[in-house]
Amino acid sequence: MKKKLLVLTCGGTIIMQKNAAGILVPAGEKEAVNALMSLEPHLGDIAEFSVVNIANIDSSNMTPVLWDTLAAAIHERFAAFDGFVITHGTDTMAYTAAALSLSLQNIGKPVIITGSQIPGSSLNSDARRNMVNAAMAAVMDLSGVHILFDERIVQGCRATKVSESRLDAFRTVNAPDTGNIDTEIRLSAFAPRRHDSNLNLTSGFVADVLAFILTPGTDPTDLVYLLDNKRIRGMVIAAFGTGNLPDNFNDFFRKAKSEMVPVVVASQCLHGMTKMSSYEVGKQALDLGAIEGYDQSIEMLVVKLMWAIKHFSRKEIAEIMSTNYCGELDRTYMEKQGAVFS
Repeated sequence: MKKKLLVLTCGGTIIMQKNAAGILVPAGEKEAVNALMSLEPHLGDIAEFSVVNIANIDSSNMTPVLWDTLAAAIHERFAAFDGFVITHGTDTMAYTAAALSLSLQNIGKPVIITGSQIPGSSLNSDARRNMVNAAMAAVMDLSGVHILFDERIVQGCRATKVSESRLDAFRTVNAPDTGNIDTEIRLSAFAPRRHDSNLNLTSGFVADVLAFILTPGTDPTDLVYLLDNKRIRGMVIAAFGTGNLPDNFNDFFRKAKSEMVPVVVASQCLHGMTKMSSYEVGKQALDLGAIEGYDQSIEMLVVKLMWAIKHFSRKEIAEIMSTNYCGELDRTYMEKQGAVFS
C-alpha cells in the first residue's frame, strides 16, 4: 500500500512570494499550501499526502509556542502516518529541529524538515528538489528528526546553518551526517532505523534564555545588568576555544549562581567541544558554577536550556545539560577526550 505522509507547513522562503516592492513576504495560507504541493506534479507517486498549516511566517518569527504546536500535531497524528515532512524557513530551522528532537523522544518514524534558499516560484529554485527528496526520505527506513537540504541529511539534534545563500546551507556539528544525496538518497550506516515505540511527548520551553558571544574586551558587568533585571532565566555563553573566559567574569558567575540563573558555556568553534578543566581560566568558571556544553551545538544548547528550565529544578539542570536524550551529546567520545562528569 502507498505510504501516508503528513506535511506540516510553517512558511519560509519555500512558499514566499515577492510583493510590489520586490521584497519576499509570506503568501496567504491557501495560496501557500497550493504552491507547496504544486512544486512537483508527481509528488503523489511517492506517497499519499495530507497537509496541515501550522503557521505561515518568516522563520525569524518562530517561537517556542509554535514548537509545541508542531510537536503536538505530530503526536496527535502519529499512528495515522508513516512519516512527516515539515516545511520551514532556514533562519531558525536548526532551532526547531533541536526542539522537536527533545519534544519527540523515542520517535520511531522520520520527521524531515526542509525548505529552500530560493522561492519555489523562481525558475532556479532549490525548493522542488528539496521537497521531493524530503518526501522520499520520509518513507525510508529512518527514524528521528532530521534536516534535509541540498545534498545532505543532517541530524536534527546537531544541526546548524552555515550559509545564508549557498544551497548547501546546513551541517551536522561534531557528528556525521545522517545521509547524503546524489543520484539517490543514501543513509549512513549509523542512521536510526524505523522501530515500534511509545512516542514520548516532552514539549515545553521557556522563552527568556539569552545566547551571548564572548569577544575580547567584553565587559561582564553588562551581563550582570541583565541578571539584575530578573527576567533572564538562563544564559548560553559561546566562549573561546575549549570554553575559556577571562578572569574578570568570575564575579558574574558568582552573581549568576546566587541568583539561581544557569549559565552554560559552549565553544565558539563550529566543530569543537568544551574542556573547561584544561585551562585555569576555564576551570575557575567551572568551579564558580558554569555548566559545560561539551560537544553540543549552540542551537541545541539554547533550546535544551529552555527545555530544562521548564521541566526541571535548578539543582538538576547541570545534570540535564550533560545527559544525552536524542543523540545531541556523545558522552563516550567526550570521556575519551578527557571530559569529567560530576
